[in-house]
Amino acid sequence: MTGTLVSPHGGTLVNRMVDADSLESLRIEAASLPRIDMSAKQACDLEMIAMGAFSPLTGFVKEADFRSICSDMRLADGTVWPIPATLAVDDDVKSTLEVGSRAALYHSDGTLMAVIDVEEVYAHDREIELSGVFRTTDQAHPGVAQVLAEGDWLVGGVVHVLTVLPEHEPGEQFTEHRLTPEQTRAAFTERGWSTVAGFQTRNPIHRAHEYLCKCATEICDGLLIHPLVGETKEGDIPADVRMKCYETIIEHYFVEDCTCLSVMPAAMRYAGPREAVLHAVVRQNYGVSHFIVGRDHAGVGDYYGTYDAQEIFDTMNPGDLEVTPLKFEHAAWSHKAQGMVSAKTFPKIKGDQVFLSGTKVRELLAEGQRPPAEFSRPEVADVLIEWATSMATA
Repeated sequence: MTGTLVSPHGGTLVNRMVDADSLESLRIEAASLPRIDMSAKQACDLEMIAMGAFSPLTGFVKEADFRSICSDMRLADGTVWPIPATLAVDDDVKSTLEVGSRAALYHSDGTLMAVIDVEEVYAHDREIELSGVFRTTDQAHPGVAQVLAEGDWLVGGVVHVLTVLPEHEPGEQFTEHRLTPEQTRAAFTERGWSTVAGFQTRNPIHRAHEYLCKCATEICDGLLIHPLVGETKEGDIPADVRMKCYETIIEHYFVEDCTCLSVMPAAMRYAGPREAVLHAVVRQNYGVSHFIVGRDHAGVGDYYGTYDAQEIFDTMNPGDLEVTPLKFEHAAWSHKAQGMVSAKTFPKIKGDQVFLSGTKVRELLAEGQRPPAEFSRPEVADVLIEWATSMATA
């Protein structure tokens, strides 16, 4: 286990956190600046920018980058970037802003989080964003609905971040596992890892996920289980429940010395192929060399083909990314094999295989049913049914 980790995307790991000596003066300045109250998605994006997870971005995108990202999946300088990080505001807020000045960014609970250099204020071209990023304008798509609900103006500029954790946000912050890219890279280096497999999830890990993770770990020095704990859609299992599931399955079914658990505080867009690329770019920044891309990665409904999120990587140029996508077929439980299989590893036998999905697990829980052993490890099923039961009796 020797060698170096992959480079950050764009070559340099960004850090937009203000140093301790500048905090007080920036707070004083912010008190007299125009105020922008951020949405949950914007607050998530701010944290990702601040700690370098969105490297090479140093702030919310300006118009040239916005248009280039939406049309060509690249920043204006040619660097691959699939989804714009935007700061949308309405007419009232726009009227208070002055290009060349600054504005203060607040969490919805009133916490001052950052100051932005207002370098540009430009019209929010939803048409190019929806068609380019989501491939649909259907308002039933949660990512589309989110964009349509945003303001008509976008503010672009570098951010100067005081804090990424709001003072009064309800729920668990997962501070123990809230590692920055700098921290995960240090952890990998300390363990002697140079190749790391990354696994993205917004669901509890079921048996198919476990199979993919372990296949990937076999070819890498270690595994980063990296659940998304930012804003998700209604109906997704809460982040604190999912975290308990991850901790439980790692304790019982993974090798501790080969496994790392950290959270990614990003917001889901449900943009399918484009979001798969974003997830890969972000994991490269965290030090991941191999990224698991499974069936319908980051998809929702039937807006994207089963393997569109894998095929989009085939359209990219050599050198666009250092991270290697690991493309997996749909895995299933085989009664005959008494284990997990795929189309490449076991023949199809009528009635033999049980296909798994996070959606199916959620459906079972909503009906008060315990996920069977073919779907979830029993220790994980215990966590899930305890949560589902508490919700039913609340």
